[in-house]
Amino acid sequence: MPVDLNQIKAKVASRDTAGHSDDNHDHHVSRATINFWLDALLAMLLVSLAIVSTIVQFVFPPGTGAKGWLLWGMNFNQWASIQYGVLAAFGLTCVLHVMLHWSWVCTIVAKKLLHNTTIPDDGVQTILGVGFLIVLLLTGAAVVGIAMMTVQMPAP
Repeated sequence: MPVDLNQIKAKVASRDTAGHSDDNHDHHVSRATINFWLDALLAMLLVSLAIVSTIVQFVFPPGTGAKGWLLWGMNFNQWASIQYGVLAAFGLTCVLHVMLHWSWVCTIVAKKLLHNTTIPDDGVQTILGVGFLIVLLLTGAAVVGIAMMTVQMPAP
């Protein structure tokens, strides 16, 4: 299908200063709206994590004493799985939040902490972000690996 440049020019010209179009199929979502909903999701996940963690920690008896106990049809292990799922969702949402604010983070680190007058360009910021994420993931993997190798089973 050939591209009609006049239609494209008309569509671009019809956009107002807020970035909206007269075309009902073109929906522009502002960065502020994305940040609002992401922050709302973070708040909801934090509250959910606090509730589920409190249930796991204080409602069920500790350790093997929770065997056979049910809360709303779910046992301790199921509640612990929910807790881990909410924690994982919260963690991934936090990573997304930092990614959306990464330029700001780099600016603050460069200017306020390192007292530089310039900030790294976008390419350098991306490399730093990916490197930082890799370091975090490798650190977490190392801690879990060490825990797996050093856990002690009870005596028979």
